[in-house]
Amino acid sequence: MAAYVALLRAVNVGGTGKLSMSDLKALCMELGFGRVQTYIASGNVVFDSGLTADSVQSRLENRLLAYAGKRVRVFVRTAAEMQLVLDGNPFADKEPNRTYAFFLPEASAADALHGIRGRADEEVRLGKQEIYVYYPSGMGKSKLQIPAATLATARNLNTVARLVEISSRK
Repeated sequence: MAAYVALLRAVNVGGTGKLSMSDLKALCMELGFGRVQTYIASGNVVFDSGLTADSVQSRLENRLLAYAGKRVRVFVRTAAEMQLVLDGNPFADKEPNRTYAFFLPEASAADALHGIRGRADEEVRLGKQEIYVYYPSGMGKSKLQIPAATLATARNLNTVARLVEISSRK
């Protein structure tokens, strides 16, 4: 059994995609995932499964489609991969609540940072399968647009650290 972290995109953010975490936990349990635990209401769930990450993602996305009536993108990472995201943070000396990892659906392309618009004081770095952004003035005030992150989901580094902690206890 592997410990997985699933990150749902656009759930309970800005009034879109309402999904209670108790419902998410129940859906995961219906799929046969073990030791299911959600974290905050933005679509983070940690669980065990004997399936591959691709199978977990497919089954969870299909179950969420049946539940919500629309596609909900799911990004699945193993506990070890989440640890690598945390360890790879190029802004470890900055405030973790202002530093975000944008989780991409596939490996980062070398040109993933081309075409960035609206940059002010933000710092941006490319990871293996994520884009890291430090927002010194806060994400909510930023006009930064990263075309490669259009289909991504973002979590601040406090959340990433907590998900690493939860998944490592599994």
